[in-house]
Amino acid sequence: MTDIRDLVSRLDVDQKIGQIQGVMPMDLVDFSKLTDPVGDPPDLSKGYPYDIDRLPLVRPHGVGHLSLGQQFTPDLAELRRALERFQDVARDLSPFGIGVLVHAEGVSGFVHPQGYQFTTPWGQAATWDPSVSRRIGEIAAQQARAVGIHLFFSPVLDLARDIRWGRVHETYGEDAELVTRMGIGFIRGVQDDAGDGGILATGKHFLGYGTSVGALNQASTQLGRRELVDVHAEPFRRAIAEAGLSVIMNSYNDIDGVPAAANRWLLTDLLRGQLGFHGLVVSDYGALSMLHQTYRTAPDAGHAAAQALEAGLDVELPSGTTTSNLRPLIEDGTISEVVLDRAVTNVLEIKAQLGLVPHIRPAHPRHSSVRVSKAAAAQHGRATAEASITLLANDGILPLAAGTARVAVVGPAADEIRVHFGAYSTVSEAEMAHSLYLIANGQLPGVSGAPDVLPDLFQTPLPGIEPIFEELARDLHPEATTVAEAVRAIDPASQYLALGSLKADAPSIDVKAVSQALADLDVVIAVVGERTGWTGNNTSGEGRTTANPALSGNQEEFIKAVRAAGKPVVTVVVSGRPLLLEAVHEASAAVVLAPLLGPAAGPAIADVLFGVTEPGGRTPSTFPRHGGQIPMYHGHPLGSGHDHPTLPRHGYVDLKDSSPLYPFGHGLTYTSFDLALTDVTVTADTLHARAAVRNVGKRTGTSVVQLYVRDEEATVVRPVRQLVDFGRITLAAGVSEDVDFVVPLRRLAYTWPDGRRGLEAGQVTLLLGRSSADICDQRTVDVPQIVLA
Repeated sequence: MTDIRDLVSRLDVDQKIGQIQGVMPMDLVDFSKLTDPVGDPPDLSKGYPYDIDRLPLVRPHGVGHLSLGQQFTPDLAELRRALERFQDVARDLSPFGIGVLVHAEGVSGFVHPQGYQFTTPWGQAATWDPSVSRRIGEIAAQQARAVGIHLFFSPVLDLARDIRWGRVHETYGEDAELVTRMGIGFIRGVQDDAGDGGILATGKHFLGYGTSVGALNQASTQLGRRELVDVHAEPFRRAIAEAGLSVIMNSYNDIDGVPAAANRWLLTDLLRGQLGFHGLVVSDYGALSMLHQTYRTAPDAGHAAAQALEAGLDVELPSGTTTSNLRPLIEDGTISEVVLDRAVTNVLEIKAQLGLVPHIRPAHPRHSSVRVSKAAAAQHGRATAEASITLLANDGILPLAAGTARVAVVGPAADEIRVHFGAYSTVSEAEMAHSLYLIANGQLPGVSGAPDVLPDLFQTPLPGIEPIFEELARDLHPEATTVAEAVRAIDPASQYLALGSLKADAPSIDVKAVSQALADLDVVIAVVGERTGWTGNNTSGEGRTTANPALSGNQEEFIKAVRAAGKPVVTVVVSGRPLLLEAVHEASAAVVLAPLLGPAAGPAIADVLFGVTEPGGRTPSTFPRHGGQIPMYHGHPLGSGHDHPTLPRHGYVDLKDSSPLYPFGHGLTYTSFDLALTDVTVTADTLHARAAVRNVGKRTGTSVVQLYVRDEEATVVRPVRQLVDFGRITLAAGVSEDVDFVVPLRRLAYTWPDGRRGLEAGQVTLLLGRSSADICDQRTVDVPQIVLA
């Protein structure tokens, strides 16, 4: 046997099908042993009884992938042994000892009780620092590789341009350049040693998933091909070219009536043709079944699998629901075995890279010798949290001085750990498992189920679950402290008062009672927000779209009541996406964004409030004033959107101000900076710019210097501005320093009317700013024509 193609030729059809299928730990549970109607219900408090020796019964011809392998056990040593055992059983099923690709989630760190959970990607993007996401990728990969994980299903490279969508927090925001840079940072961190038995990253979701109609999860995407190719595909294009991204996951949506999972233009013409991708394409969970169950573009499961493979998809995950029906379609000629061979070849190429095909390349050591301590991970987690906290508004009240005023900490998020975590985290995964356990054992009144028949946990309300979930979060992260506790550590005289509620059915606020409760206090820190996750009563998360992305319950009402009591309010908003905050802004002396900071949240927030550290974040998304402005994003086309310097009549007659409440790239500091362009040159293929940055305030601070470009003339409509580079710099008071920008002109490319991509000769204007709306200097220059394809 000499190469992968030779190996593929030696596999029979059933063995080939096995290589393009997954299996989940839940597939290895014998439910017949859990549903005995006689006796007490099973005790599932420690999880389901997974039996790895059942694999030959479930996948007799072998299996290519193990989905969510980290779910076997919360103990790392036991997990390592379980995955070794799984590999041994799987290799015995393969005539050539082919190993299994073990997948896990890693969007905010390795999703395992022993893996550190960082700020969510949207919060990471608020740092505007790709080294942050790179270090997170490194730590997560080292933790996962140590137990035998090969592949992370992250980063999310979608552009999130509709804040109603529940998965905004999993993304790096609305802008292609910011998403690209943060995503590439993460990929490089994860794959740093992938060539030596390391792990691989997966870019998802291809394509346009973050701009679905109505922000509904999995709904249709109505974008033209030019915008798909030039904007939404850009993070994937550059991740492939610059970071060696070799695994991509399809999206659930349809585009122009063709589901992404069966879209040949998308998966073959664009991805492999225009973007130059040569790796593995895997399905998002259940996407192939949706072809016949949801979209009805396939008559049955087998034809759904055939459509996906012929379009360019390689692997069905998490299981083998549709691909198990491929054999008869191959035998009757409906689909050629050559198509199956292509998919299997792509699978085995990736496996060979990771040492899982011993007859092709020697096997690498199963586990990394590198260990990252939890203390080291926590140190980076704290630094990331501090750098992502964003000061949205401040009338001068911040920073507070400990001991000089009587401070109250109030609000439903002030005394809670759970609220600081997103979906695809240790907390949300534990909640899902615990919900299954409670329902199967009849411990949630009004919610029925059994170990093998359970409700849709993404949609089913779970009454009274919040205290249980809070206890889970505290058990998983005993090192975490609440904001109220962290404030008390700095200002021992501060008080915590239970005011406000996240619950939709919360009672109205008693304004008089609030006034009386706050009578002897000087400053109120109100900690509000929303819970984000998969199951329970969250208002954000996968499958948790909101028609009105505002503060839930009576939170807005109680902030107004505090203000009406004559007390200055510092509002801390805990959220992984922009919310509608105009009323909060008007009632608050300061507004601080804490974008799902994880276990470091409490101390990081308190340190910023009291000036121990600087608020280092900048908004990765635009905050609208009103829900009717959604979707709202800074780089909208000329002639559309909110920014119309030449078309003032374009606005909303019922809005006094149609501008964003907080624009993209916005974030205040406890000091001030002056910015100026000092030098701009253009070569045949590169734009060079230099900005002078001076701290003109009285304390050390961080500036995020942003460079935008506006095309002054083109044959197609271009954005009102395009972010092309940025730099983060920390300066002491009175100190100046230069920031250099190097922008390849291909970064300004777009699709021309004749279908070619490139940059047309002409003028572009460089815009240097503190944010997309705070432009400090500009320069117009000539650029040459560049033809890319």
